[in-house]
Amino acid sequence: MTETPHAGTGFEPEAVAAPEDDARADWERRIYRRLTETTEADPASELPAPTGLSASPGNGFVRLEWQPVRGAAGYVLERGRSGDPEDEPAIVSHGGSDVPAVVDVAFADTGVEDDVTYRYRVGAVLGNEHPVWHWSDPVDGTTSGHAGGELTVSVDAAGDAGELDRVWWLVGSERLTQLRFGDLGNGHPIGEEFTEALRIAHADLGVTAVRAHAILHDDNHVVTRADDGSLAFDFTIVDDLYDQILALGIHPVVELGFMPAAIARDLEQTVFEYRGIISPPREWSEWHQTVGALAAHLVERYGVDEVAGWGFEVWNEPNLEVFWTGTQDDYLRLYEEAARAIKDVDARLTVGGPSTAASEWVEALAAYAEKHALPLELATTHTYGNLPLDFRGVLEHHGFGGADILWTEWGVGSTHFGPIHDGVAGAPFVLSGMQSAQGRLKALAYWVVSDHFEELGRAPRLFHDGFGLLTLGNLRKPRYWALHLAAHQGDQVLPSTLEGDGADVLVRSWATRHDDGTVDVLVWNGTVNADLMHGDPRLVREVTVALAGLSSDRYAVEVARVDGEHSNIGSVASGADWPEQAEWARLREADHLHIDEVDDLVAASGSGSVSVTLPQPGVVRIRLKAAPRRTGDGQPSANPEEKTR
Repeated sequence: MTETPHAGTGFEPEAVAAPEDDARADWERRIYRRLTETTEADPASELPAPTGLSASPGNGFVRLEWQPVRGAAGYVLERGRSGDPEDEPAIVSHGGSDVPAVVDVAFADTGVEDDVTYRYRVGAVLGNEHPVWHWSDPVDGTTSGHAGGELTVSVDAAGDAGELDRVWWLVGSERLTQLRFGDLGNGHPIGEEFTEALRIAHADLGVTAVRAHAILHDDNHVVTRADDGSLAFDFTIVDDLYDQILALGIHPVVELGFMPAAIARDLEQTVFEYRGIISPPREWSEWHQTVGALAAHLVERYGVDEVAGWGFEVWNEPNLEVFWTGTQDDYLRLYEEAARAIKDVDARLTVGGPSTAASEWVEALAAYAEKHALPLELATTHTYGNLPLDFRGVLEHHGFGGADILWTEWGVGSTHFGPIHDGVAGAPFVLSGMQSAQGRLKALAYWVVSDHFEELGRAPRLFHDGFGLLTLGNLRKPRYWALHLAAHQGDQVLPSTLEGDGADVLVRSWATRHDDGTVDVLVWNGTVNADLMHGDPRLVREVTVALAGLSSDRYAVEVARVDGEHSNIGSVASGADWPEQAEWARLREADHLHIDEVDDLVAASGSGSVSVTLPQPGVVRIRLKAAPRRTGDGQPSANPEEKTR
């Protein structure tokens, strides 16, 4: 594929040698699949069995709870039909998540049948690559056999439960080089729309940093070899890319990769249509020199105070064959050379890894860094289709308890053009992740901001289930609106409790207060089980939000919704691959957060309540604003950031 540059850039990406079909076939052939064999397991990863496992019936699910295990990053669940010798128990994989372990000690097992008794057991793991050494005693569980249910969210509107931690300040992105690309022929100028996507993320979601692939890719012409064999460096294109995002108010997290051809051991080992080289370097000293030259240049151009806030991440997903042809030992050497080179430039610069898929190698890198006295200020890893595991105990064990934990890729699904990305299931998933990250992660970066994405080929149609929060043309998907709702909460978290069928495992809530006294209560209904991406009618819930400590007698009430029928831009599309101008106008008109007009709440003795029906998957935000202003037609005025865009 040859891409047309933006006019005036003077940049012409080289044609990719491998056709699109070859890139996809290569990906499918080499993409990593987790091994669960225990024969080679390190005895140091042994953890005891969890105790106290219980199974309670829920409407459409089984609620499982157990006691935490010290040092566990997460817990693996096993399920089989009780008393059925032909049903082999299997690990619950949540519809195909790359990490089966869950982080909490309570879980809703969804997608199970009524009138069937299941047998469960649970095991603790040190990380995704580590086995379960000891399983809990088994328990039997069933659903209630009923559909629907009621829950109550009790909120203390005058209380204080700490400050909201806006962990979505970092977002993932396709390589920044595409900021320089033009229109490929479908009417969507890549650089222009990609720039606008980043601007939207900054202005509306509060994104202040982006992590992207391939800053050392040869399209950026960073490293060449002179006639005398020495290395020469040119950071002109890197400067242009970083200047562009910095002008938007967004700073880079510098992912160090791919391997420049001038120093690569094997030029033929590549990934993606744009053929990023995934080989180790020919000489470790040349990798050290390259990383040091980049870091020194960035400090010289932008200043150490600026660059010290960025962070350097060594490589991308080296535990996958498709991204790294070396061994784990090779990666650890890659990390060591990069870390030492960066610190040689200035000790204030921060560095981290292992930037792995499926939450692996965190313990391995921490142990190596401890043994070799290496810095590890940023512990980075990835997962899809599940909530982030808890590696703080692993890091503390190796002396890195103060490291910032950044999940530099995270999303509802890991499959290119997978069926879950454009739908509603990602909306409650996003909120569950961001809430789970509170107080334990530095950042949880959704992968990615825009459907302008080229790894295995450009978008074949507008709604193609791309990874982006925003479509080509920057229409907002349900996942975007969920992150918008998270970002537009108040800064003050309010004490709240949730009770009822599915509380805190199926249905979750988040209550906050703004500086002007406005109260937001987010409630969502979702499961990490991707098999239920289109919903389960048994899991629809009636939710009452009961508020105490209200300071005003009367509140305007707005109920924002994200579900199959609301704030779901794909549901109003015609189905055409590429909409004509008239449909684009209609889609733009529909591209807004749906807000229901409801009656004002009149508080009695500082208390009041609002009730809503919550589908699965679905999200509601109940906003209470004192002393409502009225428009000329007598209706409450809309919030400016949530009007039709």
